[in-house]
Amino acid sequence: MDKVKKLGARRRMRVRARIARFSSGRLRLSVFRSSKHIYAQVIDDRSGRTLVAASTLEKPLRESLKTGADTEAAKQVGKLLGTRAVEAGIRAVVFDRGSYIYHGRIKALADGAREGGLSF
Repeated sequence: MDKVKKLGARRRMRVRARIARFSSGRLRLSVFRSSKHIYAQVIDDRSGRTLVAASTLEKPLRESLKTGADTEAAKQVGKLLGTRAVEAGIRAVVFDRGSYIYHGRIKALADGAREGGLSF
């Protein structure tokens, strides 16, 4: 298991380095996926602050979703994050998928964020 964690950390750092190289100072939309929930946040790396966040643990989503671990839940989290970001005046971000493949729940969250008004 230790080897799996090391490989994930290497992938995460590789993605983060590429984002830092090509982001040109834009905010970062970071995603974390667990076996039961999905979390997303818009981070300002210059100040080290989270500006907007959303997850399946929030009460309105928790009550309306069957589970927090499917693509429909990820899409709803993305939409919620997108609308919150637009309300906060954030339009363009860089998508940080972490060590996850851009597929399934991660892709659904990205599509939901685009529907919510973010561009990346």
